[in-house]
Amino acid sequence: MTSTTDRGGIVVGIDPVKDWHMALAWAADEAHLRAGALRLVVAVPPQHDTHHVDDTPRHVAQRRAGTETLRTALAWAHARQPGIEATSSLLDGFPGGVLAGLSHEADLIVLGSRHLSRTEEFLSAGSLVVPVTAKAHCPVAVVGDAEHVTQDTPYLVVGVDGSEPSRAALAWAFEEADLRRCALRAIAVWQPPVFTLRSGDTLFHAERRMLSETTAGWTEKYPDVRLTHEVPIGSPVEVLAEAAEHALALVVGRRGRGGYTGMRVGSVVHGLLHRAHCPVITVPAG
Repeated sequence: MTSTTDRGGIVVGIDPVKDWHMALAWAADEAHLRAGALRLVVAVPPQHDTHHVDDTPRHVAQRRAGTETLRTALAWAHARQPGIEATSSLLDGFPGGVLAGLSHEADLIVLGSRHLSRTEEFLSAGSLVVPVTAKAHCPVAVVGDAEHVTQDTPYLVVGVDGSEPSRAALAWAFEEADLRRCALRAIAVWQPPVFTLRSGDTLFHAERRMLSETTAGWTEKYPDVRLTHEVPIGSPVEVLAEAAEHALALVVGRRGRGGYTGMRVGSVVHGLLHRAHCPVITVPAG
């Protein structure tokens, strides 16, 4: 099965043996918001060493299951958002590598999350969240629970620390808030240093100044987005996760490129992928 969508758009990873409805619903709605294409992907791992065991029947069964799942999921996506351009692809390769490779051309990768513990994450061959997030060249949305669309004042949360990745996240968050016609909470979490020659007040005010300077000018570009600035004190993971408890999504920047284990996403992003219940969108610098 091949796709007619070759470049751009939203790519959603579909797992034939796991529930894909939540991630696909979010991806289809996002494609509708952005008037973009949606591509559903199932990746089938290569056969094992066949010198000792014939793995062909299992591989054929996986391809058959993938084809059937894509057919069902594609119809489901079209039923949810009839106006979107949605296609599907059955690709050969390990899912993590396939999706990371597609990120070179995609606008956004969408994955589901089972909220694995850290031990389960390393032991599960199906855990794609951390390695794909670490290696992707485009933003990655990890969808765990349903959106809080019933909030009286819908909002997004974006973490800001003045770095290049957080500036990229801020740009993405403003665009998303404008599309969703919702408010945006820009949060710079301040952790009081244990040892410093400067006063805490000086450092706290420097953090507030950084947040103000980083967000300056964006409200002129997006005048319909109601922006608030917040500098809470505490652990970035806990503070951001709590702030996003009822958010439509949490947007954060991602530092560096991940290696084989996918651990180089940064401790804050890694923690939020486990802790936050709303969709977590990580944006790479540039």
